[in-house]
Amino acid sequence: MTPKSKSLLLVFALLGISLSFGLPRGAAAPAPSDLWARDNLVAWCIVPFDVKKRDPAARAAMLEKLQLHRLAYDWRAEHVATFDAEVEEMAKHHVEIVAWWFPTKLDDNARKIFDVIARHQIHPQLWVSGGGEPVKSATEQQARIASEVKRIRPIVDEAARLGCKVGLYNHGGWFGEPENQLAVLAQLRADGATNVGLVYNFHHGHDHVARFAWMWPQIQSSVLAVNLNGMAAVPGLKDAQKIVYLGDGQNEAGMMRIIQASGWRGLVGVLNHRTDVDAEVGLARNIAGLGKLAAAISK
Repeated sequence: MTPKSKSLLLVFALLGISLSFGLPRGAAAPAPSDLWARDNLVAWCIVPFDVKKRDPAARAAMLEKLQLHRLAYDWRAEHVATFDAEVEEMAKHHVEIVAWWFPTKLDDNARKIFDVIARHQIHPQLWVSGGGEPVKSATEQQARIASEVKRIRPIVDEAARLGCKVGLYNHGGWFGEPENQLAVLAQLRADGATNVGLVYNFHHGHDHVARFAWMWPQIQSSVLAVNLNGMAAVPGLKDAQKIVYLGDGQNEAGMMRIIQASGWRGLVGVLNHRTDVDAEVGLARNIAGLGKLAAAISK
């Protein structure tokens, strides 16, 4: 067994992750109506990614029209002033903010988000990303893990005080590799954190397609949410094909089938993620594509 294999086995043991494939013993595959149903879907990447640049009231009305009652809230600096309005308008339209894009460290904007969460007594998952170049040695790897734990731990502790979970969000770079996220997660849990997990994004996982069948069983017990995307990227074109509508790719159906067969339960995100497209149009198209894919993989 190689040192890397031993390291991965230790990570999985610390996380309590099964190395077996397929369903948990005695479990049945979830029905598409269960996992992919409209009431389990979360709108994602629709705030800065919307050609209409809706305000909180218009965005909440749009989600209610689409019968989407869950939102993962992404934002930019210009949206900080309307954080409270976002929460209030979503509540008026029966939309729950189930996740919130979070700064990479506990800075002023992070504290403002915590203040809003406390003021409105909501409990969204906090999605925290990272980056970094690949490491060159085992020593550098351990140092990177330690520095990431140190960066994230203050967020985790404050989130726990407010009853929120923190999801490590794959967004490219060193931090976007599931094996590295598992190592960070294992150390956080070994240090006593119980409110941490992973968020897996198809659109940041184009490089994972070939090993997804092996990778998913290793991460699934820690995954809080999966954000779907069409997966048509080929080597050399993944940037141009980063965002593809569901049903227009060649690989998302197979990845979804693996997730469904595993018995996983969690939030399922649908995207717009286009600055030149009406978010309502982008969401509707992805919802329609998801419906066709769910029907096909359930046969």
